[in-house]
Amino acid sequence: MSRKTVCGYVFIAIYLFLGIEQLFAESQITADLRGTIDQVLKIVSDKNLQKDPTLRRKKLRQVISLRFNYKQMVMRSLAKNYNERSDEEREEFTGLFKKLLENSYASKIENYQDETINYVDEKIKGNYAMVRTQIVRKDGVIDVDYKMLKDNGQWLVYDFVIEGVSLIRNYRSQFSKIISTESYRALVSKLSKKIDELEAKNNTDAENL
Repeated sequence: MSRKTVCGYVFIAIYLFLGIEQLFAESQITADLRGTIDQVLKIVSDKNLQKDPTLRRKKLRQVISLRFNYKQMVMRSLAKNYNERSDEEREEFTGLFKKLLENSYASKIENYQDETINYVDEKIKGNYAMVRTQIVRKDGVIDVDYKMLKDNGQWLVYDFVIEGVSLIRNYRSQFSKIISTESYRALVSKLSKKIDELEAKNNTDAENL
């Protein structure tokens, strides 16, 4: 998959937090997502915060953080390599992964423009759920699925599947390759460098290391 394609997929995923149109009876999962969406829209449209980009970015990261299950994302993206890490390494990596996604998503949300989004279906199996959505554009419709897990009473996102492409699977492929061809510490170094680039606003592509 090309870098341009992956970036496009994740950019589409961002839109789905910003304008969902409900097509079925609202469940608790829908209510949880809608709560996040409302908070994000309020921050993005706040004229005072538009004058203070640093504070706006901070508030966006705080809201985003409450809807993502970073522990699950890290476990699934590192896969078998997660079991080989010490508690300290897991804590360090989770912190880096969180910063990576928060900065990437915040930078994309800040450039949000109106899109029509249909919230079309959800499937629940125990503590897992699949929330199906569609982004409707002038040139067609794109399917996006949210994979969610119920954790301490909250439904949190642990993966996005956009037109059949999983965000976490993409990371897992990259992480595994870097660890096998270089080392785990090399992966940590690459993540740290990518985060520095994002925070310096020199790079909005967080999906490729």
